[in-house]
Amino acid sequence: MTKETKDEEKVEEVNVPDKFAKLVGEIEKMSVLDLSELIKVLEKKFGVSAAAPMAVAAPVSATGGEAAVEEKSVYNVELKGVGEKKIEVIKVVRDVIGKGLKEAKDFVDAVATSPQMIAEGVEKKEADEMKKKFEEAGAQVELK
Repeated sequence: MTKETKDEEKVEEVNVPDKFAKLVGEIEKMSVLDLSELIKVLEKKFGVSAAAPMAVAAPVSATGGEAAVEEKSVYNVELKGVGEKKIEVIKVVRDVIGKGLKEAKDFVDAVATSPQMIAEGVEKKEADEMKKKFEEAGAQVELK
Protein backbone atom coordinates (compact mmCIF):
# COMPACT_ATOMS: atom_id res chain seq x y z
CA MET A 1 0.00 0.00 0.00
CA THR A 2 1.33 3.47 -0.80
CA LYS A 3 0.58 6.94 0.43
CA GLU A 4 0.98 9.71 -2.12
CA THR A 5 1.46 13.37 -1.36
CA LYS A 6 -0.66 15.95 -3.14
CA ASP A 7 2.06 16.79 -5.63
CA GLU A 8 2.83 13.07 -6.12
CA GLU A 9 6.58 13.74 -5.96
CA LYS A 10 7.14 11.56 -2.92
CA VAL A 11 5.76 8.03 -2.51
CA GLU A 12 6.13 6.42 0.89
CA GLU A 13 5.67 2.70 1.50
CA VAL A 14 3.44 1.99 4.48
CA ASN A 15 3.32 -1.45 6.07
CA VAL A 16 -0.27 -2.04 7.18
CA PRO A 17 -0.70 -4.83 9.76
CA ASP A 18 -3.15 -7.54 8.70
CA LYS A 19 -5.56 -6.67 11.52
CA PHE A 20 -6.01 -3.16 9.99
CA ALA A 21 -5.91 -4.09 6.29
CA LYS A 22 -9.71 -4.24 5.86
CA LEU A 23 -10.24 -0.94 7.71
CA VAL A 24 -7.51 0.84 5.74
CA GLY A 25 -8.99 -0.54 2.52
CA GLU A 26 -12.39 0.94 3.38
CA ILE A 27 -10.84 4.30 4.29
CA GLU A 28 -8.96 4.41 0.97
CA LYS A 29 -12.29 4.23 -0.87
CA MET A 30 -13.71 7.27 0.96
CA SER A 31 -13.82 10.79 -0.47
CA VAL A 32 -11.92 13.60 1.24
CA LEU A 33 -15.22 15.04 2.41
CA ASP A 34 -16.30 11.74 3.97
CA LEU A 35 -12.90 11.38 5.64
CA SER A 36 -13.25 14.85 7.12
CA GLU A 37 -16.66 13.91 8.52
CA LEU A 38 -15.27 10.63 9.91
CA ILE A 39 -12.45 12.48 11.67
CA LYS A 40 -14.94 14.87 13.29
CA VAL A 41 -17.07 11.93 14.50
CA LEU A 42 -14.03 10.14 15.96
CA GLU A 43 -12.80 13.32 17.66
CA LYS A 44 -16.18 13.80 19.35
CA LYS A 45 -16.63 10.12 20.21
CA PHE A 46 -13.23 9.71 21.87
CA GLY A 47 -12.56 13.29 23.02
CA VAL A 48 -9.33 13.58 21.02
CA SER A 49 -7.99 15.87 18.32
CA ALA A 50 -6.43 14.87 15.02
CA ALA A 51 -4.81 18.32 14.65
CA ALA A 52 -1.05 18.55 14.80
CA PRO A 53 0.25 20.27 17.95
CA MET A 54 1.00 23.95 17.43
CA ALA A 55 4.34 25.50 18.34
CA VAL A 56 4.13 27.47 21.57
CA ALA A 57 6.79 30.11 20.90
CA ALA A 58 6.10 32.85 18.38
CA PRO A 59 8.89 33.72 15.95
CA VAL A 60 10.79 36.93 16.71
CA SER A 61 11.27 39.42 13.90
CA ALA A 62 14.50 41.22 13.11
CA THR A 63 12.95 44.51 14.28
CA GLY A 64 12.78 43.46 17.91
CA GLY A 65 10.37 41.52 20.07
CA GLU A 66 7.40 41.74 17.71
CA ALA A 67 6.08 38.46 16.34
CA ALA A 68 6.52 38.04 12.61
CA VAL A 69 3.27 37.47 10.76
CA GLU A 70 3.57 34.73 8.18
CA GLU A 71 0.88 34.23 5.59
CA LYS A 72 -0.52 30.72 5.50
CA SER A 73 0.06 28.74 2.34
CA VAL A 74 -2.42 25.93 3.03
CA TYR A 75 -6.08 26.49 3.89
CA ASN A 76 -9.23 24.65 4.85
CA VAL A 77 -12.33 25.91 3.01
CA GLU A 78 -15.54 25.85 5.07
CA LEU A 79 -19.08 26.55 3.87
CA LYS A 80 -20.72 28.68 6.59
CA GLY A 81 -24.00 29.68 4.95
CA VAL A 82 -25.97 29.04 1.77
CA GLY A 83 -27.78 32.33 1.18
CA GLU A 84 -30.76 32.84 -1.09
CA LYS A 85 -29.51 30.89 -4.14
CA LYS A 86 -29.49 27.34 -2.79
CA ILE A 87 -29.65 25.74 -6.24
CA GLU A 88 -26.64 27.75 -7.42
CA VAL A 89 -24.69 26.67 -4.32
CA ILE A 90 -25.60 23.02 -4.98
CA LYS A 91 -24.25 23.40 -8.53
CA VAL A 92 -20.97 24.81 -7.18
CA VAL A 93 -20.70 21.94 -4.66
CA ARG A 94 -21.15 19.46 -7.51
CA ASP A 95 -18.50 21.26 -9.55
CA VAL A 96 -15.92 21.82 -6.79
CA ILE A 97 -16.27 18.63 -4.75
CA GLY A 98 -17.41 16.30 -7.53
CA LYS A 99 -20.51 15.03 -5.72
CA GLY A 100 -23.68 13.75 -7.33
CA LEU A 101 -26.86 15.79 -7.17
CA LYS A 102 -28.30 14.09 -4.06
CA GLU A 103 -24.98 14.18 -2.17
CA ALA A 104 -24.49 17.85 -3.08
CA LYS A 105 -28.04 18.72 -1.93
CA ASP A 106 -27.55 16.82 1.35
CA PHE A 107 -24.21 18.60 1.87
CA VAL A 108 -25.81 22.03 1.33
CA ASP A 109 -28.78 21.13 3.56
CA ALA A 110 -26.34 20.12 6.35
CA VAL A 111 -24.99 23.69 6.43
CA ALA A 112 -28.26 24.72 8.12
CA THR A 113 -27.19 22.81 11.27
CA SER A 114 -23.42 23.37 11.17
CA PRO A 115 -20.71 24.66 8.83
CA GLN A 116 -19.43 22.03 6.40
CA MET A 117 -15.82 21.50 5.28
CA ILE A 118 -15.51 21.87 1.51
CA ALA A 119 -11.80 21.08 1.28
CA GLU A 120 -8.84 20.70 3.60
CA GLY A 121 -5.18 21.44 3.03
CA VAL A 122 -5.54 23.28 -0.28
CA GLU A 123 -3.13 25.88 -1.63
CA LYS A 124 -4.04 29.56 -1.22
CA LYS A 125 -4.77 30.10 -4.93
CA GLU A 126 -7.11 27.08 -5.11
CA ALA A 127 -8.82 28.06 -1.84
CA ASP A 128 -9.39 31.60 -3.13
CA GLU A 129 -10.86 30.23 -6.38
CA MET A 130 -13.25 27.97 -4.44
CA LYS A 131 -14.26 30.84 -2.17
CA LYS A 132 -14.91 33.08 -5.18
CA LYS A 133 -17.14 30.45 -6.88
CA PHE A 134 -19.21 29.96 -3.72
CA GLU A 135 -19.53 33.68 -3.03
CA GLU A 136 -20.66 34.29 -6.62
CA ALA A 137 -23.43 31.74 -5.93
CA GLY A 138 -24.42 33.70 -2.80
CA ALA A 139 -22.84 31.42 -0.17
CA GLN A 140 -20.73 32.43 2.82
CA VAL A 141 -17.32 30.74 2.89
CA GLU A 142 -14.45 30.99 5.36
CA LEU A 143 -10.80 30.16 4.77
CA LYS A 144 -9.14 28.76 7.87
